[in-house]
Amino acid sequence: MKFDNLTVTFGMQEIFKDVSLYIKPNEKIGVVGVNGSGKSTLFKVINKELIPDKGKISIQNNLKVQLLKQEIKDDVFNMDTLVFDYLQSGRPILKLEEEYKKLYASLNNTLNEKEQNEIYKKIDGMKITSEMLDKKLNELSGGQKSKIAFARLLYAKPDIILLDEPTNHLDKDTKDYVTNYLRNYNGSVFVISHDIEFLNKIVNKILYLDKENKTITFYDGNYDDFIHQKDMHDEELLKHKKEQDKEIEKLRSIVLKYSNSSGNLKKMAQDREKKLNKLLENKIEVSKKSKVTNFKLDREVFENKVPLKVEKLYFKYDDNYIIRNLSFELQKGEKFLIRGVNGVGKTTLLKLVFGILKPCKGVIKLGDKEILGYYAQEHELINEDKTILSNFDDLSLDENEIRSILGRFLFFDDDVFKKVKVLSPGEKSRVALAKLVFSNANFLILDEPTNHLDKETQKVIANVFKEFKGTMLVVSHNEEFIKNLGISRILNLPSGIITYYK
Repeated sequence: MKFDNLTVTFGMQEIFKDVSLYIKPNEKIGVVGVNGSGKSTLFKVINKELIPDKGKISIQNNLKVQLLKQEIKDDVFNMDTLVFDYLQSGRPILKLEEEYKKLYASLNNTLNEKEQNEIYKKIDGMKITSEMLDKKLNELSGGQKSKIAFARLLYAKPDIILLDEPTNHLDKDTKDYVTNYLRNYNGSVFVISHDIEFLNKIVNKILYLDKENKTITFYDGNYDDFIHQKDMHDEELLKHKKEQDKEIEKLRSIVLKYSNSSGNLKKMAQDREKKLNKLLENKIEVSKKSKVTNFKLDREVFENKVPLKVEKLYFKYDDNYIIRNLSFELQKGEKFLIRGVNGVGKTTLLKLVFGILKPCKGVIKLGDKEILGYYAQEHELINEDKTILSNFDDLSLDENEIRSILGRFLFFDDDVFKKVKVLSPGEKSRVALAKLVFSNANFLILDEPTNHLDKETQKVIANVFKEFKGTMLVVSHNEEFIKNLGISRILNLPSGIITYYK
């Protein structure tokens, strides 16, 4: 793959400029950079969804490219399709031209023995149950849709795989399978991920997108190697900048002192001025440290001794019970984790507690002092057709107060007038966090709150939620986040068994 003078802009904003790179076949590459540096945009250009303003990306021998997007929207699927049929469609049996389509349809996608083995290996490795295979796509949870889309991509076996935050919805066993599969994949793999452990196990190159300088730089090694190399480079650059700044000041003082002189002193001043201008033209610029989300949940917490009690809860979609005879209760200030593989009802349970869904049978009792705040995994509570600012219209605050809070989540100036649907998933997550701050909640319901967020923001919210004095009901696959949160007990689904966190 070759980048030739690639330049891409978004509106009036330049994403990257005059980038030229050559990437060897079969590399395993991590694509990193702060939110808004253009990582997902780069994937769209490689996948020919976006035309660059200048330059091009050339892919040798018309190699097959497939992209797994960060957000799996329903419009990606034909929602009435059965899961197994959707998986099978990832690799047509015969690559026929237009005139053979009728023949192809008559084959009814019959798989030969070798292909059967391959598709069932993917099904088994991705922990896709026989029950899930018989479902329609519209019956799947968000996490299951991501898993199915991922499995189909692996079965399709493209020459170049583009993965945008692929581990967001994966449970540990599935993640381990994917890690081993990609590490040994006979093809090129590009991965955007904030999961450092995952990157370190897979990639041997890093493609760093510098938001400030609009550049893309190649580094050898995994993510940890990249950080070490970049830190050394930044230290060396800072050292040279200090030396250059010192020389600039020295030359500037000579020019100021002798520019109005005559004879040799004037010639000296003119010579130093030429050197000064040359240095200023090639002035070393050090990247500024990226701003980080900054917020607090420092509120007085008045809660009931038992803020939540669930008794003999049942819930089903169509005729299939996803929650059966579930009972548990939370104590004041408890941080309670819900755990289980994709599709066992974790998100469903959170929606039942929040009131988005209603139980088929059983009771959910909330204390009369509880104020709920919900962080939805797929950002369902945010109106994508509204601007960031107008998503806060329901609050009795003036615009300046709202802008003040949004600034803590890195939305400044005209950013607040962007429609939510044009934001990156990471930016949508920051809008959702801002809504949580405004909720004034003493009982937080968090569904995968670290998904889509960069490492620095993950650290910020981990510290904020750790210090939160109210009650928390949490779903998360992020082990590091969970370890630091202070979880007391775990509800294991679908069994309903409660264990203490170790």
